[in-house]
Amino acid sequence: MTHSRPTILRLLEERGLSPSRALGQNFVADPNTVRKIARLAEVGAGDIAIEIGPGLGSLTLALVETGAEVVAVEIDRHLIEPLEAVLLGTGARVIHGDALTVDFTQLLGGRAASLVANLPYNVSVPVVMRILEEVPEITSMVIMVQREVGERLVAKAGTEAYGAVSAKVAYFAGGGVVGRVPAAVFVPKPKVESVLVRLVRHDPPTSCEGVDPAKLFWLIKQAFSQRRKMLRSTLRGQIDDQGFLDAQIDGQRRAESLNLDEFASLARQLA
Repeated sequence: MTHSRPTILRLLEERGLSPSRALGQNFVADPNTVRKIARLAEVGAGDIAIEIGPGLGSLTLALVETGAEVVAVEIDRHLIEPLEAVLLGTGARVIHGDALTVDFTQLLGGRAASLVANLPYNVSVPVVMRILEEVPEITSMVIMVQREVGERLVAKAGTEAYGAVSAKVAYFAGGGVVGRVPAAVFVPKPKVESVLVRLVRHDPPTSCEGVDPAKLFWLIKQAFSQRRKMLRSTLRGQIDDQGFLDAQIDGQRRAESLNLDEFASLARQLA
């Protein structure tokens, strides 16, 4: 059974706790929402679900209901004991650690896993990018994030939300926004809208074969460093006119108009 709002409030009161602003804590207090997230994660018996930021265990309990092996990583030491008490007897494992430093590869021991998380707004992008870049064992994600962040993660070239992060995510995974979450389901109620994003890892696109990823990502970051300027300006000294011609990219275009395939073409022209 997952937590309702009265349960969350009772657990906080009993432990003398309050949500940490510094850690961006907003606890989900709606059984329907956490069960929807668990369904979208498509995990079950025989699967491993890594949860980041379990808080008081609302989503954790929903993941346990699926029959998956659940490992919950929580950074707040004050929540470890109450979280373990909530999960007692469920088989879920609690780890006190920071998602930006935990050795997930060692934790998983070569086994594939899915990431499921209600990510604090201030660390959501760094966590997602670290998982994509460093933890290939995690093959899919369902994450709840601030709406603007979620839309940026999966934005397509030419859209307002598209940026360097969007292009980098596209290198590792495909996905989209799969749901919206009203502020009313959180304790405390945030001042921003939230969305659910699903990402599924894939091999790098064929257009990127033979391109050094570090060089590609540097180029993308540089191109977006002054997103309103033309590429021949932001990449001055790195790609000359002949390089743009060879890549078949108009140097007067802006970074936001280029998809990942086109960035790969430009990366081939870097010295």
